Amino acid sequence: MGLLESITSPRDLRGLSDDQLEQLASEIRDVLIRTVATNTGHLGPNLGVVELTLAIHRVFDSPRDRIVFDTGHQAYVHKLVTGRAATFGTLRREGGISGYPSQAESDHDIVENSHASTALSYADGLAKAYTIRGEDRHVVAVIGDGALTGGMAWEALNNIAIAKSSRLVMVVNDNGRSYTPTIGGLATALTSLRTNPRYENVLDMVKRRLNAVPGVGPAAYDALHAMKKGLKDALAPQGLFEDLGLKYVGPVDGHDRAAMEQVLAQAKRFNGPVIVHAITRKGYGYDPAERHEADQFHAPGPFDVQTGAEKPKGRIWTDVFSDEIVRIGHQRKDVVGITAAMMHPVGLDAFQAHFPERTFDVGIAEQHAATSAAGLAMGGLHPVVALYGTFLNRAFDQVLMDVALHKCGVTFVLDRSGVTGDDGASHNGMWDMSILQVVPGLRLAAPRDATRLGELLDEAVAVDDAPTVVRFPKGPPPEDIEAVGRAGGADILVRKGTKDVLVVAVGAMTTTAVEVADRLVAQGIGVTVVDPRWVKPVDPAIVELAREHRLVVSIEDNGETGGCGAVLLQTLNAAGVHTPFRLHGIPQRFLDHAKRAAILERIGLTPQALALGIVEDMTSLSEGRSPIDVEQTT
Repeated sequence: MGLLESITSPRDLRGLSDDQLEQLASEIRDVLIRTVATNTGHLGPNLGVVELTLAIHRVFDSPRDRIVFDTGHQAYVHKLVTGRAATFGTLRREGGISGYPSQAESDHDIVENSHASTALSYADGLAKAYTIRGEDRHVVAVIGDGALTGGMAWEALNNIAIAKSSRLVMVVNDNGRSYTPTIGGLATALTSLRTNPRYENVLDMVKRRLNAVPGVGPAAYDALHAMKKGLKDALAPQGLFEDLGLKYVGPVDGHDRAAMEQVLAQAKRFNGPVIVHAITRKGYGYDPAERHEADQFHAPGPFDVQTGAEKPKGRIWTDVFSDEIVRIGHQRKDVVGITAAMMHPVGLDAFQAHFPERTFDVGIAEQHAATSAAGLAMGGLHPVVALYGTFLNRAFDQVLMDVALHKCGVTFVLDRSGVTGDDGASHNGMWDMSILQVVPGLRLAAPRDATRLGELLDEAVAVDDAPTVVRFPKGPPPEDIEAVGRAGGADILVRKGTKDVLVVAVGAMTTTAVEVADRLVAQGIGVTVVDPRWVKPVDPAIVELAREHRLVVSIEDNGETGGCGAVLLQTLNAAGVHTPFRLHGIPQRFLDHAKRAAILERIGLTPQALALGIVEDMTSLSEGRSPIDVEQTT
C-alpha cells in the first residue's frame, strides 16, 4: 500500500517524515501522469505545485483555513490530499472528479474558479469577512504568475494592501508561464526577482557594518535605510509589491517543501496580507513535460506515459482557422492578430511565425485585448482577436462601449464555442450569442464547416465600421455540407417535400439539422433546412421563409435565453409572422462536465430527440390544435 492511499485528509500529512513526504510527492506525480495520460486534463501546472501544495496543507488547517486556487486547474494535488485519491481515476469523466475545484466534491473546495485572475478578489472578501466576524482563520490564495497579467488581480491587490488586518497569504506560483511563457512587464519584473534574490543579504551586511562604527554608524544607517527602495530596485525590484504596502517574502524554491513550509509559517505569523513568491517549474519531475517547449504539457491529449508522445490528433476547427488567418495575413497587410495568453490554443502561433510584428499576446487580459484592438482599428489596422468563447464574457463592456460604440472594425474569433464538455460549467462557450445580441451594429457568424469558416472570416475582416464575430466549436469540423439554394445571405441545405417545417440551424448544429430532416422526410413531413451563416442581424429572407411554412424550429448550441432563436422569434412577431415556433438550445443552467456528445444527448440536442419533438408538434397542428399550444415562448 502506497502512502497516498493512507492520506484521507490534510491532517494525515503532518505526521510524515521528510523521507515519507518525498515518497508521497513521487507517488502523487505518478498518479497525475498516469491519470492525465488517459483522461486528459492539466498536467504541467499540477506537476509544478506538488511540494508547494503539500507545504500549504502542512502549515494551514484546511478547510478551516481557506485555500483558493487561481486558476483551479492547478488543484489536482489539493484534491489528492483532501480525500479524493481513491476516485481520482474518474477525473473529468461524467459523474467523476471535476478538473477544477468543486464544492459538491469536498468541504476543502470553496471557489470553483477556472477563469483566471479572480482568486485574489475572492480571497480579499473571505479574509475581510473572517476579520469582521472575529473568526481565527487564514485565507491562502495560490495564483500563477500568468494570472497576475490580468487587471482584476491588480484591482484586488490595490484593496488588499489597505486591509491591514486581513489574514491573507498570497502565494505567487511563478513558473514564467500561463499556457506559454508569461508576457509583459510583470513577467520581466518577476524574472528580475528570480535572478536577483540577494538584496536582503546586502542590506543586512550594510546594517551590521555601519552599526559597528561608533557614534556615526546608526545615523548613517538610518540615512541609507531611507534609500532602501532604490537599493531594492537595483538588486531585486520587489518594490513592485512593496510599493503597494504589501509584505513580501521570497523568492523561494517552490520545489523545496521544507523551505516553502518555513516561509509559509513566517507569513502566517504576520497576521496581515503577505505575498510569498515561489519559483516553480511547470511539468517538474516528468522529463517529457519539462522538455515540451510549447506549453510543458499544460493540457495534453492522451499520451504514452513512458515516452510522453501524444497520440495522433485529427484536424480540428482551430487548425482550419490557423491556416485561414495566415492566408488572410498574406493578402491583407493591415490584419493583425491578438490573443490573451493563448497563442497556441487558439491557433495564432502560425500567424505569429509568419508575422511576428503583427501579432500581440497581451497576457490574461481580455478586457485590454478588446480595447487595444479598438485602438489598433482607429489607427488604420484590422485586428483579429482570437479567444475561447467562454472568455469573451470577460470583455463584454469593452466590446460594447469601446469597440461597437466607436464603430471599430474588429473581428473576434471565438474558439470552443457551444458545448465543450470535459472542463465543466465555466468553459462551455454557451453565452456569447446571447450577450452579443444586445450590441448595436455587431455582426455574428457561425460557420457550419471548414469551407464556410474561410468564407465567413473573409467577410468578417472586410467589415471596417463595426465589430464582427466568427464562432466555432471544439473538436473536428464535419464534412462540408453544400447548399442546394440561397435565400438572401443564407444557405438552404435541405429542401424536400411541402413547406411543412422550416429548420433554422446555427453553426455546429447544421449537421444535426440535416439528420433531423432525413428523419422527418421519412415520416412524410416536408422540410426546409436553412443555415443563416450570419445569425446577427436576422436575415429578412428567413422571415419570409418562416411566413411560408407551418412550423419554424430553431436549433443552436447557445443558451436558450436571448440567443439566436429568441431573437428570431421576436423578429418574426415584429414582422407579423405568427407561424408556430419551437426553440431548441442549451438550458440556461451550468452544465456538469462530460463529453460533448453526452451533454448534447442529456439536453435533447440530438437528431432523434429533435425529430421526435417536431413530429409531435406537427401531429398537434394536423389535429387542429391552436398554434399557441406548440409555440415556444422565451
